[in-house]
Amino acid sequence: MPDRIITLCYRKVIDSQATKPWDKLVLDDTYAEFRMQAQYYNQEKKYRTYGELLQHVPGADKLPFLVSAAVRGYVQQLNGLVPDIVDNLGRYFLKFSKFQFELINSDLLDKARHQVAVNFYSEPLTWHETLGGYLLVSHSQPAADEVLTHLVAVQPYLGIYSLQAPA
Repeated sequence: MPDRIITLCYRKVIDSQATKPWDKLVLDDTYAEFRMQAQYYNQEKKYRTYGELLQHVPGADKLPFLVSAAVRGYVQQLNGLVPDIVDNLGRYFLKFSKFQFELINSDLLDKARHQVAVNFYSEPLTWHETLGGYLLVSHSQPAADEVLTHLVAVQPYLGIYSLQAPA
């Protein structure tokens, strides 16, 4: 099978069970930003959850975009590398070209119910083949005699976002 160009997506879900410092900071700051932004949509304090706001308040679907401002600085700290995803040698290698913030759930009175996700979309990779539960990939490079590769495990929340046939 010929090599194909793929883009991977890693969906990093962050909730009250977070233990990593970066995750905790993202959770805390997005919760604070959600509470601040939700005030505009909940001036009468009739609603408690993000779901209720979405259901009853026109324009509340803008909250994820508004809250995403709290994430941008933290994403920059990653220096373009997708967190949590390492190759079989334990090295961070997966570079991302864009990300998307997602507000999954929140409660204005209960921080433990706040849940967000950050979707990281990789730079294009060449997918050479699948070996067991691993994808053999390389960063797209001009034709060369030797290509440096990475074996990345197929795992939850990591998927092939797009596939491009070779030219």
